[in-house]
Amino acid sequence: MSLILLTNDDGIEAKGLRSLEESLRGVADLLIVAPDEERSAVSHGLTIRAPLSVRNISTNHFTLSGTPADCVIYALAHLSARTPDLVISGINHGANLGDDIMYSGTVAAAREASRHGIASLAVSQAYEEGAIRFEEGAKFARSLAKTMLEQKSNGGICLNVNIPVRKIRGVKITRQGCTTHFPHFNLLDRREPASSFTDAADLRRKSQIPLDFQAIVDDYISITPLQRDQTDYSTVPTLLKVAPKLYPFR
Repeated sequence: MSLILLTNDDGIEAKGLRSLEESLRGVADLLIVAPDEERSAVSHGLTIRAPLSVRNISTNHFTLSGTPADCVIYALAHLSARTPDLVISGINHGANLGDDIMYSGTVAAAREASRHGIASLAVSQAYEEGAIRFEEGAKFARSLAKTMLEQKSNGGICLNVNIPVRKIRGVKITRQGCTTHFPHFNLLDRREPASSFTDAADLRRKSQIPLDFQAIVDDYISITPLQRDQTDYSTVPTLLKVAPKLYPFR
């Protein structure tokens, strides 16, 4: 049977992780390695100047006193005799859309798996005020995981999946939106509906691929494929022209 590694950034006790685990039972063998407490918005940080503490709390369940990326690295190096066929991070309490991807520990765990050549999913649930429900997201994660395992998805593929608040209308393949607001500083107008997003500054060229947060507003599941190469190829020609003038120093 295939092996799936589960992790998150909300901690081992998070409801989203539990829902994900319950949904995936029977699909594959499961190894759960998650932070011992919430590690939201730690991005791709690693623990390098402090010892890591690991606890085996039950069969195939471990906690680590580190970041989500730490959890993936440690699990691959020390906790599994075989390489996972898939790594799933989530289900996150809240969406990870647009620029939030840069800060997300949930997404970072999936990207770390991708760095090791393992197919991965980051799954996040958008929500409004009130109780957050993970059932639909867990069902979709199960369906997508089964498809990826059956198709033996290329090693290193990394998908950022976001689940809308209201009744799901379908699935859209999306691109990462770019915005200039900083929601962690609470600068958004509190009078705005909780489910609305401002596409005030999509800073790139127009594309036929829909934006991730617009899909969520329209009640679609958003799937954005992410890549490790962050090179801005459009700027390379300009830099090549000026590079000869940069050295010797002016």
